[in-house]
Amino acid sequence: MSNNKSQHIVIVGAGPGGLAASLLLAKAGVRVTVVERDARVGGRTKVFERDGYKFDLGPTFFHYTEVIEEIFKAIGRDAHEELKLNQLDLNYRLIFGQGGVLDCTSDLEVMKDRIEVLSGEKDANAFVQYVEDNRNKLNKAKACLQEPWNGISDLVSKRALRAATVLRPTRSVANDLMRLFDDDRLMLAMSFQTKYLGMSPFNCPSLFTILAFLEYEYGIFHPMGGLGSVPVRMAEIAEEMGVEFRLSEPVEEVIMEGKTAVGVRTSKGVLMADRVIVNADFANAMTSIVPNKSRKRWTDKKLESKKYSCSTYMLYLGVNRTYDVPHHQIYASKNYVQNLEDIEKHHRISWDDPSVYVQNACATDPDMAPEGCSTVYVLVPVSHQTENIDWAVEAPKFRDRILDQIESKLGYENIRDHIVTEMSMTPDNWGDHCYRGAVFNLAHGLDQMLWRRPRNKFEDVKNMYLVGGGTHPGSGLPVIFESARISSKLVLDDLGIDPDWNGVESWFEGIRRSPNGRKAVKSRKAKKESVTATKA
Repeated sequence: MSNNKSQHIVIVGAGPGGLAASLLLAKAGVRVTVVERDARVGGRTKVFERDGYKFDLGPTFFHYTEVIEEIFKAIGRDAHEELKLNQLDLNYRLIFGQGGVLDCTSDLEVMKDRIEVLSGEKDANAFVQYVEDNRNKLNKAKACLQEPWNGISDLVSKRALRAATVLRPTRSVANDLMRLFDDDRLMLAMSFQTKYLGMSPFNCPSLFTILAFLEYEYGIFHPMGGLGSVPVRMAEIAEEMGVEFRLSEPVEEVIMEGKTAVGVRTSKGVLMADRVIVNADFANAMTSIVPNKSRKRWTDKKLESKKYSCSTYMLYLGVNRTYDVPHHQIYASKNYVQNLEDIEKHHRISWDDPSVYVQNACATDPDMAPEGCSTVYVLVPVSHQTENIDWAVEAPKFRDRILDQIESKLGYENIRDHIVTEMSMTPDNWGDHCYRGAVFNLAHGLDQMLWRRPRNKFEDVKNMYLVGGGTHPGSGLPVIFESARISSKLVLDDLGIDPDWNGVESWFEGIRRSPNGRKAVKSRKAKKESVTATKA
């Protein structure tokens, strides 16, 4: 590890993105301090315990492990070993309100056979075509997701022109898939993943047909102990590498000198920094810790006018029995389109046959509950905070409606009779964590992607960088980790540091380094040549 300890980076927030950045920066030898308002790391990606039952608070799907594998390789660790990643044989069970069940797997031959049983030979062959098309799409579009975007001029870059051969910007995910599959159920099977972005497949850009493909191509994993164990282990490793964590210490403001961030003021004092990285819900952070006058493009008024993702209604149920059902199940409403319009267009509760996701973690990880018991995690997509819905009034009724759904549709018979402990979350509760309770941050329409999204090197404040779902490339754990890698590269380049990341690329293929970065590369090459000459 090189020594650049004279350079101090402060990271605001100990979510997965901030932790990934801390690992990469610490490997580069800079001094890193992570400041977190909570007493624990992870943000919404944490495990909480209630009456002996353990639940993931937020995300439960861990997929497309390539990015976290490379981050761990950069620091000389094995992600699968360190994070105890267990690949599921069955990705998830899809239950269709129109009728039928599809057990989805990353064994592509088996998947093809199951689709043929459900929908016939033509759609089974269409699935093969879907995989081939999206493998090609990912290959050609990957650089667009792995590199920063600074403006419309980037559209004529090599990476953009390469991606343009496979992207269809005028189409939605649903449009693309309906051209391929005759059975609408398969469109749902390959598109419900747009909910990871908080969007309807009818509005989500066609690029994101790759989301389902990633699950089929690379599989879905369960970190033993829950997904929330991942940030905990990342923080432990970061501490071993010299990162300082200051927990239970909310940041009150970013300290500015003119238009430049020079540190943060916390509840316990002042931390000066050469660079500040913000890993927090973007709109919440901007409106609370960065002065409005310091933000030209992202003022409070402009943030108010932006489009935001959906939210979720959550039930966390500790039950005194086990269920013979898969780890992950998704019920897709027979009124799927109406469900989506209720959420995104009308901003009202969808009472008629709502879609539901349920995790039965103990099917894979029995230690998440007392012996002979289960933790049942229930997620329902709903509108972000709106005047149309008074959750204080509606939540008890909606709870009963959702329990009806999982009892009748997902195999949790008489679950009401077995509930030992229970907690719920509404968009109002998520509002403490996310602007308007939008759990997937800014919506991912074409008008809020690439350079139109808040940039990794924040355009409104000098020496400030962003990590998380509110910046490029967007929401969801794999791309949040990617945002951490992008921003870490930019920080180090600006500081004139060319890190040794164990063979993992420390810069971008199609982007020129800054003058400081070029000097660092030249200096590192000279040192290497000098060492080689000495040995000779």
